[in-house]
Amino acid sequence: MQLSIYQVDAFANAVFQGNPAAVVPLETWLPDETLQNIASENYLSETAYFVQDGEGFHLRWFTPSKEVRLCGHATLASAHVLFAHLGYSKAAINFNTLGGLLSVRKEGDHYVMDFPTDAPQPFHVLRSLEDILGVQILEMAKGTDDYLALVESEAVLMALQPNFRALSDLNTRGLIVTAPGTTTDIASRCFFPNVGIDEDPVTGSAHTVLTPYWSEKLGKTSISATQGGVRKGQLNCMLKGDRVDLMGKAQTYMQGTIWI
Repeated sequence: MQLSIYQVDAFANAVFQGNPAAVVPLETWLPDETLQNIASENYLSETAYFVQDGEGFHLRWFTPSKEVRLCGHATLASAHVLFAHLGYSKAAINFNTLGGLLSVRKEGDHYVMDFPTDAPQPFHVLRSLEDILGVQILEMAKGTDDYLALVESEAVLMALQPNFRALSDLNTRGLIVTAPGTTTDIASRCFFPNVGIDEDPVTGSAHTVLTPYWSEKLGKTSISATQGGVRKGQLNCMLKGDRVDLMGKAQTYMQGTIWI
């Protein structure tokens, strides 16, 4: 069997930026074991698969070790493949996913993803997490999948060198660490050792938590964001009630064929 595969840098203004995702368009679903094996072989933070489903598409995401409920950058990458390579011509793409109905529209050279917000709930500061990070946590919150920790500054954020083995003991998908930005409104780094990703360069789903969190703190609904450590990406976030628009660019890095 031969399958087309695309590797796309999402939330990137140029290749070698943002967060790489693999996208594999399918005519029909393959066994879950095969989907997981391909994702493990790719060894990217996410491999996305989609199958046409009526007027939209059924979309799924796999890390190297498991399927996940919600992924932003691989959704952006999937929309990019449909718009840029597969001739999709409608104004917006609807994706049916484990995380609900998602849509992506194209505005100039940007893509805008319409996602449900994940309003973070206040959470007590875990002193054990401060020990793992080696910094003071000013406050914490918890979304559906992840903890969120606020630190003092972007400089503190960039200097983090977490103990990933210790982080994997958290009873969540992962950890979002955030601070006020220097060149953007906010900055963040995201760590997901529980799903085989020590650090994710740009995480769309994390910004469904970060946007309502920072919107309340900053008193505005439009927020510019940067995420990442060594490798970074940029996006703009707009809070719209119980939905959030996440805007960014995508760049095709590679196109090829899988032989299985």
